Amino acid sequence: MEQYEPDRLSPAQVAAIRRSFRNGRAALTRRSLLRASAGGALTLGGVGALSACGIPAAGKTEGGTSAEDHSAEEKTVSFSNWTEYMDVDDSGRSHPTLDGFTKRTGIKVKYTEDINDNNEFFGKIKPQLAAGQETGRDLIVLTDWLAARLIRLGWVQKLDASNLPHAYANLTQQFRSPDWDPGRAYSYPWQGISTVIAYNKKALDGVEVKSVSDLLDNPKLKGRVGFLTEMRDSIGMTLLDMGKDPEKFTDDDYDAAVARIQKGVDSGQIRRFTGNDYTSDLTSGDFAACIAWAGDVVQLKADSPDVDFVIPDSGYMTSSDSMLIPNKARHKTNAERLIDYYYEPEPAAELAAYINYVCPVDGVKDDLARIDPDAAENPLIIPDKAMQAKSHSFRSLSSKEETAYEAKFAKLTGA
Repeated sequence: MEQYEPDRLSPAQVAAIRRSFRNGRAALTRRSLLRASAGGALTLGGVGALSACGIPAAGKTEGGTSAEDHSAEEKTVSFSNWTEYMDVDDSGRSHPTLDGFTKRTGIKVKYTEDINDNNEFFGKIKPQLAAGQETGRDLIVLTDWLAARLIRLGWVQKLDASNLPHAYANLTQQFRSPDWDPGRAYSYPWQGISTVIAYNKKALDGVEVKSVSDLLDNPKLKGRVGFLTEMRDSIGMTLLDMGKDPEKFTDDDYDAAVARIQKGVDSGQIRRFTGNDYTSDLTSGDFAACIAWAGDVVQLKADSPDVDFVIPDSGYMTSSDSMLIPNKARHKTNAERLIDYYYEPEPAAELAAYINYVCPVDGVKDDLARIDPDAAENPLIIPDKAMQAKSHSFRSLSSKEETAYEAKFAKLTGA
């Protein structure tokens, strides 16, 4: 096989090609699974079904249940993550940053890519957690809404700050204090996920797109606009465009956002709602513009020069995938050391160069520039302060709200 030549392809492009040979575009494959899972909770019975399964309703807790920590005598840690969400060497068999952690600490990482969908994975670990039993995992990565649920249920352990000096110091302000885990007592972000407006310059043919209003109101884009099937992103971006705060909105605000999008559906302005399959519409020009996920846009821009993005003046939505330690984990200290390791700039930069999501670690830019100068300057990977200031999160929902809001959104999208 031809060797990588630095003057021909960036590491990010090489990574994208390597991933595409295995499972298609990794960020795209993972994103569709991850995002579809939030709405999929309703299909499986939703949050309300938890009690029917013998699981207590989510309520505020003082923390999870610890077990005897065997970290000192058992130099191992079991880490469950999403597929294609870790750096891989040229052979495709080794993870350089994990190898670096083991070399430094002597702690071997049992790394398993066994998370393909939030609800599916929740179903795997739910029986043990509900029964107060060990899951066999020391560290898991879940999307923020499910991470919030496990924290509310009291099924994850409070972190020991003394084992997390780099994480505490280097976590970016953007991710420091979500309403579902103030001060990050139970979780730290693995990567951030930003929602932006993507467009095809050729398909726009000179039409300017700077806002969600442009998507919904410009008649020149009729039938060539895409919205996402993920409620929190499509509604969140619309709320921002309407001057509402996604972290503080009311039922009336939500209904107004639904009505605004419904008008675009009824008029034919919106072509369709998609998961990550908007990527083919965008590159072909069937979508002139759409709401999109930044990790996809980074990959698409490398292959399609007509694709670009814009951050609306009103702001954009951000969520995260976060690391948590489940109850009864045997190696809590080892897991905390692994979390902290990924908040050191060098390994954080290696990871960011490979997977191209929003890096939640301050101080990585110089290290990333040595690996991939373009990635270091990409605001979708390393947001500057101005971009961070435009970032907004969707507020936590009660079980009643989540059921009602998803039902309204499903009706809107025709799901």
